[in-house]
Amino acid sequence: MWQTAWAPGQREQQLRTLKNTPEHWDVVVAGGGITGAGIAREAARRGLKVLLVERQDFAWGTSSRSSKMVHGGLRYIAQGDIKTTMHSVHERERLMTEAPGLVDQMGYVMAHYKGGFPGPFVFNTLLRVYDFFAGKRYRRFFKRDDFDFLSPYINDNHLIGGTQFADAVTDDARLVVRVLREAQKDGAVVLNYLGVKNLVKTDGQVTGAVLEDALSGDLIPVRADVIINATGAWADELRGQMMAEKKIRPARGSHIVVPNWRLPVAQSYTVLHPDDKRPIFIFPWEGRTVIGTTDLDNGGITNTEATMTRAELEYLLRVACVQFPKSELKERDIISSWAGVRPLVSSGALNPSKEKRDHSVWDDKGLVSVSGGKLTTFRLIALDVLEAARKYIRRYPVGEFSAQIFTPADIVSSRFEQLPGYLQKRVSGHFGMDAEGLLELSARDELDVIPGSRTLWAEVRWAAARECVQHLDDLMLRRTRLGLLLEQGGAQVAERIRVICAEEMGWSDERWAQEWLRYQDIWHKHYSVPV
Repeated sequence: MWQTAWAPGQREQQLRTLKNTPEHWDVVVAGGGITGAGIAREAARRGLKVLLVERQDFAWGTSSRSSKMVHGGLRYIAQGDIKTTMHSVHERERLMTEAPGLVDQMGYVMAHYKGGFPGPFVFNTLLRVYDFFAGKRYRRFFKRDDFDFLSPYINDNHLIGGTQFADAVTDDARLVVRVLREAQKDGAVVLNYLGVKNLVKTDGQVTGAVLEDALSGDLIPVRADVIINATGAWADELRGQMMAEKKIRPARGSHIVVPNWRLPVAQSYTVLHPDDKRPIFIFPWEGRTVIGTTDLDNGGITNTEATMTRAELEYLLRVACVQFPKSELKERDIISSWAGVRPLVSSGALNPSKEKRDHSVWDDKGLVSVSGGKLTTFRLIALDVLEAARKYIRRYPVGEFSAQIFTPADIVSSRFEQLPGYLQKRVSGHFGMDAEGLLELSARDELDVIPGSRTLWAEVRWAAARECVQHLDDLMLRRTRLGLLLEQGGAQVAERIRVICAEEMGWSDERWAQEWLRYQDIWHKHYSVPV
């Protein structure tokens, strides 16, 4: 049953089936981020036999460490790439319609200063095209006095006004989980901590793979019509087993999180950094304020967490203090940080910010690889990949298939009606067809919000019981975002989480102690304030 496919013990059962009952898969997808999830979802919808494997945790890489934005790509208009913008805006509108509470409209504003670029006329001209693609008008210009009222902490020196427009915001890791659950419902097998170690070739053609269980070290051979390499910034690793060509330019983007009361913003501010004029976003997310992102060459890529540098921290603090000097933001205000590595397809540009964000697909004799692209357009990327892969798939179906991504939530629990409207929207948006199960599993007092976040205690229990959590960092950094939102990675709620992990996953005190040490080590190295 797909409903309990991620319950404790089910991963081990599925691995035993893989080992002891060899099957031939139509598609094996390597990579459990948003791109791989989208491919698995679209392939399973078409009735294909799909296995998705992720050598770390789902959304462990870029897909849990993005800027959380589902946007149309306003800058593509300025670059003359109208088609990319049009597709992105359409997908943004689709996601907001299908998953309210998970993908929600967020106001964006840009302050205009005397002599600054872009001025109100140029910027609003671009937004006119943006709104045309969306089929509705979001843009609005505010004169100085009105804009100053809207943004009381903003730098008002030479301020002439500001423009408001709209894009969307999400919880990226939760979006991945929802898409993976749709793939499971349509029959896909989806496993974390299981990666493609080697490709299996017959006469130079890829015919399968050897999988490695990261938790046990076991090796499992599988056969498939096609292997799809959706490992993002790590795509060159698998392609390297077919050719020496390297295409990926890993670019690091870092963010810092501060209390909303220290930098109160009700919408996202697009700010040009005073040092290099790069656009930086300062925006509300999950009850906190986020400042990001940087855009730097990562200097290669390994199978370890990316980390923000001290220089990046100072760069982000500087732009916040210049744009909002009255906040007097300090380093001690920072709750957490995160750094993700974007999979840019290299064109040889001197600066990673100048590289295009389009996706590319490569066909290497049964290994179809994809990298680049935007969170927003994951569905369209998946369709491009399957089109490239279909010549290898012996029973690829013919016909039209729905473009709907998510199954609507069907919630009849009386407990749902007891929630305030904003939490009803959150539960139905974040969990979709699993929302009913979450409410039924929760204890009496677990529909309360965890202080310092917008997360319900019920979400923690559901993740532990039904979302394939293998390590504590899976729970704290990806199934929930408590590790980013709470001071010291959530140390103040550790005891209650320990009890939930014991009840739902059978963790002993010894196992908890091991997991807490592991999680604290990860958090201090990669999610805290860099020394």
